[in-house]
Amino acid sequence: MRSIWNGAISFGLVSIPIKLVNATESHSISFRQIHLEDGGRIRYRKVCELEEKEVGSAEIGKGYEDADGTIIPITDEDLAHLPLPTAKTIEIVAFVPADRIDPLQMDAAYYLAAGGAPAAKPYTLLREALKRSNKVAIAKYALRGRERLGMLRVVEDAIAMHGLLWPDEVRAPQGVAPDTKVTVNDKELDLADALMDTLGEIDLDDLHDEYREALEEVVAAKAAGETVPEAPEPAKGGKVLDLMAALEKSVRDAKESRGEEPAEVRRLPQRKSARATPKQAGGKKSTATAAGKKTAASAKKTATTKKTASKSTASKSTASKSTASAKKTAAKKTTARKRSA
Repeated sequence: MRSIWNGAISFGLVSIPIKLVNATESHSISFRQIHLEDGGRIRYRKVCELEEKEVGSAEIGKGYEDADGTIIPITDEDLAHLPLPTAKTIEIVAFVPADRIDPLQMDAAYYLAAGGAPAAKPYTLLREALKRSNKVAIAKYALRGRERLGMLRVVEDAIAMHGLLWPDEVRAPQGVAPDTKVTVNDKELDLADALMDTLGEIDLDDLHDEYREALEEVVAAKAAGETVPEAPEPAKGGKVLDLMAALEKSVRDAKESRGEEPAEVRRLPQRKSARATPKQAGGKKSTATAAGKKTAASAKKTATTKKTASKSTASKSTASKSTASAKKTAAKKTTARKRSA
């Protein structure tokens, strides 16, 4: 990888010579502008407005246009003598937790390569310090004519730097969120969670640029004089007005795309009403009532039997008393006859 900037990391009083190299590359396919009539290349020529003639790159410099239209020439020497400590230095100003950095501020990514053998020791020291602290370094540096903000972090055994936008370069999201008041219920959130779980995670290495691959097929077919592959017909579907139905269908489609059984997504059951509990208690109450009635009937029968027996005993007692009284009366009459004779 070719370095695009040479300088040093300023870590307190420690200076680490480094080379800045691009950490990313573009694989996009570029097109040329052509004349449709004959296929000739269309080129842009750099022409001086005063002389109306084309000039080469060696004759082109930088200039700042003032408010009145005056052009103020700025040379590379002027830029090299800017009164900035970051002109050739990546100056670390703080160490913060990584979650303090808003991803909206992320810009271009670079690798910081150690600049020779003397840089190996301090480079390794900074790398291991970043690892152990679980923090990232915030730094200032100058590149392409302006001072920039950067974030240093460890990637495998290297130190990477992400260019950051200045905080005032990030717009506030005012007027972006819907201004209509919307209520999301628990059932919809449950289905959204189910869809997220179904989609699950993915290895980012498995993702690729399908648009670029399709474009390469078109270019190859045109070069070979073959028929350009046609795009598949997009799936036609009506508008789904029911959010719940859309979520349920999304879960089923996600499962089918992963080769899983299209499990039925059921809505959460409603809470049991207050009648459910007394219903069970009512069953027990009915059983208890039947048992109570049976016991009462048995007790009533026993009481009736005892009452009948008591009446029978009383009748026998009355009869016995009547017989004794009759005998006593007869004896009295017999004695009275004897005395009269």
